[in-house]
Amino acid sequence: MIEALGGLGLASAAGLNAYIPALAIAVLAQFTDRVHLPAELAFLDRTWVLVTLLLLLVVEEIVDKIPGADHLNDIVQTIVRPASGAVVFAAGAPDAFNGNVWVALAVGFVMALTVHGAKAAGRGVVNVSTAGVGAPVVSVVEDLLSIAATVVAIAIPALVVVVLLGVAWLVWVAIRRRTRRASQGRTGGNTVGA
Repeated sequence: MIEALGGLGLASAAGLNAYIPALAIAVLAQFTDRVHLPAELAFLDRTWVLVTLLLLLVVEEIVDKIPGADHLNDIVQTIVRPASGAVVFAAGAPDAFNGNVWVALAVGFVMALTVHGAKAAGRGVVNVSTAGVGAPVVSVVEDLLSIAATVVAIAIPALVVVVLLGVAWLVWVAIRRRTRRASQGRTGGNTVGA
């Protein structure tokens, strides 16, 4: 159960940034005993994989901060982030689902796709409502959330539930505020004497 929570945290982090949790798992697998990869994912502890993930992370960090380019990046990442979520779930929770790697891959894929979908939709709203100025700020926040979720998933998997509920609450609050503003805009804002 706890291991599956860690896997969910890693998959969620991958939905925000495919490379942060993947790089963390690869580094831990290669240099520590903290992560034991299933045979199907043993390639993750290779040096060339670490270098590739690091280069992809650098590209992602640059492209995701540029308004317009971030939208194209989200389109490409619609495949990459869920795939990464699948891999990091299975790598981070190899004994979840009685060691059935295929089930773990499917659960990780769906979780990362869900988070990525919410992220991509939210980013579009931010770009339009701020004329692109908010894109770099939101990108940094997403990266910080991905790092935090990765650290929590690896160090204290039981807290993943708290983190996921907190993020869901923040999203709900943001949607409510946005809905209120849109509603006020349609009705002409506050009316005097009403």
